[in-house]
Amino acid sequence: MSQNVNFGMVGLGKMGANIVRRLSRHGITSAVYDLSADAVTSLAAEGAIATSDMADLAAKLTAPRTIWIMVPAGVTDSTIAAMAEHLEKGDTIIDGGNSYYKNDLKNAALLAEKGINFVDVGTSGGVYGLERGYSLMIGGDKKVVESLDPIFQALAPGIEAAERTPGKTGTPDQAEYG
Repeated sequence: MSQNVNFGMVGLGKMGANIVRRLSRHGITSAVYDLSADAVTSLAAEGAIATSDMADLAAKLTAPRTIWIMVPAGVTDSTIAAMAEHLEKGDTIIDGGNSYYKNDLKNAALLAEKGINFVDVGTSGGVYGLERGYSLMIGGDKKVVESLDPIFQALAPGIEAAERTPGKTGTPDQAEYG
C-alpha cells in the first residue's frame, strides 16, 4: 500500500460515513469496513480505502492502528471483541457510540489484557456533524487521547462555533474546541 494509513472506521451508517468524510476534508485517510458492501464501495469512490472484513481492515493499516467503532449499541461489544482479534499491542479501539458506561469499563479491561488501548468517545452531531462538526465526550488514558488529538481536532466544530464562556480568557484549552 502506498499510503501510510493508520485510521479505520467500522460502521458506515450516516454518522460513521460522515466522520470518515470530515476526516478526509482534514487530510486524514480512512480504511473502512461495514457489513454493507455498498456502503464500503460508496466511501471508496470518495477516497477511502475499501476493506472486505475486519482482518482486511487491520491488514491495510500501519501500526499503531486506530479503529473507530460506530455501530448500534446492541452490537458494540461483539464488534469490539471481533475487531480486537485482529489487532496488536499498542493499537487503539475507539467506541464512538453512546454505550452504557459499565460496558465501556468492561471493554477497556478486556482490551488492556491484550495491550490494546480503549478510548470512549460519546459522539453528538448526527447527520449535521459533517458540516458543523461533532461534540466529543472523550474518556481514556491521557497519553492515548493526546496521541489521537489530530482526529479529534478534525472532527470538532472548532472554537469559532460558539461564544466563549463568559469570563474565560487566555489561550483556549482542549475542552473548548468541541
